[in-house]
Amino acid sequence: MCGYSTWLFLALGFAGAPAVAAEVVAEAPTDLAVTVYRAPYRRSGSFDLNRLNGFALVSETRVVRLPAGRSQVRFEGVADGIEPASAIVTGFPAGVIEKNREGALLSPSALIAATAGKSVTLLRSFKKTGKTERLDGSILSDAAGGVVFQTSQGIEALRCSGLPETFSFSPATGLAARPTLSVLVRTSVPVIRSVMLSYLAWGFDWSADYIATLSADGRTMDLGAWVTLANGNGVGFPAAHTQVVAGRVNRESSELLPIDAGGAILALCWPRGSTSDSPAVLQLSTLADARMAGITLAAPMTAALMQTAGMALRQVEQEQLGDLKLYRVPERTTLASRQSKQVRLMDRAGIPVTLVYGGDFAADTPAPTAPASRLLRTKNDSANHLGLPLPSGRVAVFAAARGEILLEHEAAMRDLAVGEEVEIDMGPSPDVQVAVTKERSTKTDDSSRVDISNALGTDIQFELQLRLRPGAHVVHADHPAGAKNGRPIFRLRVPANGTTILHYQTRHPVS
Repeated sequence: MCGYSTWLFLALGFAGAPAVAAEVVAEAPTDLAVTVYRAPYRRSGSFDLNRLNGFALVSETRVVRLPAGRSQVRFEGVADGIEPASAIVTGFPAGVIEKNREGALLSPSALIAATAGKSVTLLRSFKKTGKTERLDGSILSDAAGGVVFQTSQGIEALRCSGLPETFSFSPATGLAARPTLSVLVRTSVPVIRSVMLSYLAWGFDWSADYIATLSADGRTMDLGAWVTLANGNGVGFPAAHTQVVAGRVNRESSELLPIDAGGAILALCWPRGSTSDSPAVLQLSTLADARMAGITLAAPMTAALMQTAGMALRQVEQEQLGDLKLYRVPERTTLASRQSKQVRLMDRAGIPVTLVYGGDFAADTPAPTAPASRLLRTKNDSANHLGLPLPSGRVAVFAAARGEILLEHEAAMRDLAVGEEVEIDMGPSPDVQVAVTKERSTKTDDSSRVDISNALGTDIQFELQLRLRPGAHVVHADHPAGAKNGRPIFRLRVPANGTTILHYQTRHPVS
């Protein structure tokens, strides 16, 4: 069957030709559940709905009315990015014989290709009189080669008369208005069944966005977060039970058979100037584009358009899913087609934080004077008013300035488990400067000096972390050294409007 890819699940041993299957359309879903998994390597920031590399598990409950015998059941309105091989249908009397995914969708270019050689009506408008001329004719070439058509007036190319021109035709046989999965089933008696269709589909993603608001004294912060859900499919999922999963899922990427949404339509006129004249390209790949260009469809169709982001008042609830974290939206939410929307993830107030200045340097390597980094630090536990898994995302830090709350910095935040240290990057500090000077070097030993200057009116905490060469270690320093993540770290106090100097010596193997 044209436009179908077939996965045969069970070979039938009937003698002779099988009976013709009855066409049955499943009713619209009575219940929906969508679980969205993040794109594993997506960077933080806004979504591009045309390039969403996450996926979702979609479960639909539908009522199907089967006559006795073999039936081809069509599930219309599945996600564009469905992986047909992942589809599971349960609830039929004798299971599923085979399943197909319909790949040819209704689009302007697909209509022209399917109608080539058949009768259409050309609508030509005259700007001066405002009248529209209707000419019966037929299309001679498809959209990709430049649309050529024939009427009683002769053979012409679309849009080359200098007048606005469109076609009017009924939708062609074999084209579906919505992505469709069909299954072949059989039953000995007529039945009405409630069946469940579950499948994986690409074209989804989600992210977490945090807002941190510092108190006036900078010692505490309030932290709120939103989950942003994105659906890049042309199909929406109304009033769905929605969950999101944090963590990287180890799954093999399977081949995705894309829905054929149709290509561009070429309006290729015969040369009037030179052979270098390029054809005009009408980018008509969706029904919305078709309406803008004036192409008329006899049957009413609805295009998927971007919608305004919605918000839910209740917070997302966190649960454990093996080694992953599942966040469940308490109320049903609609994942409309081509939409991103937000639901509330969490709210925490009065979280104690410490502002830490620091630097990360290669040991025994000179470095010119440069600003120190700043970090807001706390711990993800109940004692600090947190104590819940925090999915990676972007955090915006706001602070008070003359009675106003203004944005101070934005940074990325990694996945954080309960009990981990939370560090929010606050960018460089022009008031705290660090310089590294190499003082002495031998075959086995190196000595360095670090100058930390503080132009602020208050004392600060400063952390200097060193990156050592393989086999090297610190043998002497005039300030005590600790360890963090297997590397030496010096925790220093730098006085207001003052300077702290650190001398240290390292020893390394003879090369």
